[in-house]
Amino acid sequence: MATGLFLTRGYDNVTIADVARAADVSVNTVFNYFGTKEDLFFDRQEEIIEHAARVFADRAPGESAVAVFRRHFREGLDRNAYQTGFHEGSETWARAVRESPALTAKQLEIGHRAQRRLAAAFADETDADPDDITARAAAAMIFAVQQTLIEQILQRKMAGESLEDMRRDVYAATERAFDLLERGIGGYAAQPAAQPADEGADEGADEPADEGGPPADTAASAQTPEPQPRPGKSVSS
Repeated sequence: MATGLFLTRGYDNVTIADVARAADVSVNTVFNYFGTKEDLFFDRQEEIIEHAARVFADRAPGESAVAVFRRHFREGLDRNAYQTGFHEGSETWARAVRESPALTAKQLEIGHRAQRRLAAAFADETDADPDDITARAAAAMIFAVQQTLIEQILQRKMAGESLEDMRRDVYAATERAFDLLERGIGGYAAQPAAQPADEGADEGADEPADEGGPPADTAASAQTPEPQPRPGKSVSS
């Protein structure tokens, strides 16, 4: 109910008292269940925080972390799941969050908590220390890939594209992004090798001289006499 009010009237235009009246309860009752106004908007945050860890726990025998998240994201696109942003109305939600610094900060906090929860699940599964860099980096990379895909979807939705308009591109982008995650970025975007400084000179040296005379620079030097010293003075002067 509260989320509906926020989306239709704007987050900053709705008070806790408005939510309480709509639910026919007191303001104190609202605060008994939700600590802040942002918690009212993100009323499924605990589910979101646990979601990635549950996906990992449900992987098939022999299925890697990257493989299960690739599969899960594709299945989410198939069913227009809200976790992918690929659903009708996702642009309305995204605008509400972006227009509110408080909601933007809360969304980041929830994302960080979910990432840490997944890192803990990785560490537990691999018998690693909770602060093991491998578990933490792997969780961060998986979240980065998914969030990048979701942000691209939301940007296109806010620009007015329909789900069907971008479906093929979204599926292709999903495969490219998870391919990078699975194979590593390795030599991606490497600086081109520098050419030797004397390469141009070598190329010029290989060119044959004009028939009938020496190369132009040799001919020019031959036609220009060496300066002669003036009486009583050295060449250096």
